[in-house]
Amino acid sequence: MQIPKPLQFYSEPLPGVDTAELQGKLIVIEGPDTVGRSTQITRLRAWLEHQGHAVLDTGMARSALAGRGIAQAKEGNTLGPVTMTLFYATDFADRLENEIVPALRAGFVVLTDRYIFSLMARGLARSEDAAWLEKVAGFALVPHAVYYLRADVSTLVSRVVMGRGSFDFWESGMDMRFGPDMYESYVRYQARVIRALDRMARKYQFTTIDASKPADIIFRELQRNISGLFHTPKKRAVAAKK
Repeated sequence: MQIPKPLQFYSEPLPGVDTAELQGKLIVIEGPDTVGRSTQITRLRAWLEHQGHAVLDTGMARSALAGRGIAQAKEGNTLGPVTMTLFYATDFADRLENEIVPALRAGFVVLTDRYIFSLMARGLARSEDAAWLEKVAGFALVPHAVYYLRADVSTLVSRVVMGRGSFDFWESGMDMRFGPDMYESYVRYQARVIRALDRMARKYQFTTIDASKPADIIFRELQRNISGLFHTPKKRAVAAKK
């Protein structure tokens, strides 16, 4: 997919959506599981609202249409990779049409915890076809900015151990049958996801941020970058010649 100027659609536009009416800002925070996206979005929302911006924050599996169904389907640990991709694409389509686009029309800043890129990265990690994944996600809007919180697998492992203390079935890619050891499966699966996101970072022009740094430093870096999205260059005064 070629990257047009924001705000435009990557491929097929949603019916009835005039991108000229979308006056808000679409900001994506991407990254692998347990990298700290949710923490940063919570802080960014408070900061942006303090700056006087109306903010909508959204994320994967939160749609009214598919969110509950995704949670129920994952409880059985039986989702196939294609079904999973289509389930998450449905969730995204519902949020795009009924949350993101209306908020952008109203001039909101939309902060989204992951976007189509995580959907595609998970599919690529499960050996799905890249061209098919791009077509599935082609109805997405091009964000104003994508901030990729990048960390290596060892950093992610330490955060899981120090945080909740156990590995999740899906975050560990146990459906891929790497083996019975959840730790080993987590390392292999997350390494695949990171490689896929790294490739997309170049293709889709992500701003990559070192997520191994302390949360306060990451937050300040995000603040500096996001502040630039709202900066309007001053027009040079042109003196009239007499």
